[in-house]
Amino acid sequence: MILTNPINVSEVGSLWQTYQEKTLIMRFLEYFIEKSNDTQARNLLGGLWQELNFYCNEMEEIFSEQGMAIPVGFTLDDVNLEAPKLYDNGFDVMFVRILKEVSMGLYTLSMNMTYNKKVMAIYEGLTTVTQKIYKLSTLYLLEKGILSLPPKVTMPKKNEFITSEKFREGFKLTGDKRALTDLEVGILHHNLEANNIGMQLITGFAQCAQNKEVKQYFIKGMDLAKKQIKIMEELLLEADVQLSATSGATVTSSTVPPFSDKLMMHCIYILNGFSIVGTGTGAYFSFRNDLAMKSMLIAKDIYFYAQEGIKIKIENGWFEEPPQMENRSEIINGNE
Repeated sequence: MILTNPINVSEVGSLWQTYQEKTLIMRFLEYFIEKSNDTQARNLLGGLWQELNFYCNEMEEIFSEQGMAIPVGFTLDDVNLEAPKLYDNGFDVMFVRILKEVSMGLYTLSMNMTYNKKVMAIYEGLTTVTQKIYKLSTLYLLEKGILSLPPKVTMPKKNEFITSEKFREGFKLTGDKRALTDLEVGILHHNLEANNIGMQLITGFAQCAQNKEVKQYFIKGMDLAKKQIKIMEELLLEADVQLSATSGATVTSSTVPPFSDKLMMHCIYILNGFSIVGTGTGAYFSFRNDLAMKSMLIAKDIYFYAQEGIKIKIENGWFEEPPQMENRSEIINGNE
């Protein structure tokens, strides 16, 4: 059979990765929908589940058309809908909002590597869904008083240009450092917000993880999140910026696992990647050299933490192998 519209290597790789992420999110949504007692939140989560289910079916159709094995991803075996509430007070929508931030970046990257019309349509549709859900989630969380706004700022009245390298100085033992730029404060606020929700997420994971090594890994992640929060809060206090990026969400005392260790480990794997990219971006757009350096050191810590997680996933057989190019050397040698 000759395919009239074959997909290329980058499309195979990005669709495979997207399918992994979407099936993971759907398992979280199924649990959150089951436990939600807020009609508005349940409708938001349910609407997202339906959209993702549609696009997962679209991807499965492409895999079948192309003669490609459908990835395992994450199934109903990875979620326990009977488990008690592990999170409360808007955590479900807060977590979905963070995941949509991750998705927006991934879809941009995936679309940039896409040439097939049908694959383009999938990423175009997923991008529209993501932006809609991100907006609805933000408005819901603000309405419920769960999400903190970045600080207000005095509007600039004139335009100026940087005239000295002193603008970049942050490692000063004496004298005042320059005030933070609005973008630098915005980056610190976003990182604080993400780390606060991440710390709550991984605290719940640590409470219910079944594998001892996985539990210790999550505890280590809690400590890493606390370290990052402390660094960013100190930078803001030093700059006399009053900022609260804490969320009103809470972790319950339940130790019954709603998710498999495999699913929780992959969730942290995805968020680690998002964090590395985010801190790298923060370093680039922070003109003061002390902010840039601290961002890069944080990225280093996350990178080594992520590598430890990958090792655990592989050792336990939880890391599904992505599609690969043909090993020409192996094929040639095997034909001798």
